[in-house]
Amino acid sequence: QLQASGGGLVQAGGSLRLSCAASVSTFTNRRMAWFRQAPGKEREVVAVVRWSGGSTYYADSVKGRFTISRDNAKNTVYLQMNSLKPEDTAVYYCAADSVWRRTTVAVTEASYAYWGQGTLVTVSS
Repeated sequence: QLQASGGGLVQAGGSLRLSCAASVSTFTNRRMAWFRQAPGKEREVVAVVRWSGGSTYYADSVKGRFTISRDNAKNTVYLQMNSLKPEDTAVYYCAADSVWRRTTVAVTEASYAYWGQGTLVTVSS
């Protein structure tokens, strides 16, 4: 129901754009998020966008460098990643909220019921 793409190998300072295509039922009126999991580390939230697209949340480590957006006509969420650093190397997962039109901030894995397969981003130094 969620298909992530766009990962790859990039040099430090470069950019990548991740995409996540969803089915209508797993996208419409749901908050969407990107998480990542680096080798040997727990999965962590990267960015979240509200179902309406009007509100976003970013982890401190990516603020000012990453931008999350959504195209509700295409049922797709994006993560534009600029000024990439080696510490951004991870498998990136898109996720859809378990709750319709949630009004509270949702930054934990437990809040998301639908997950993509992950796409690997490798940033070389």
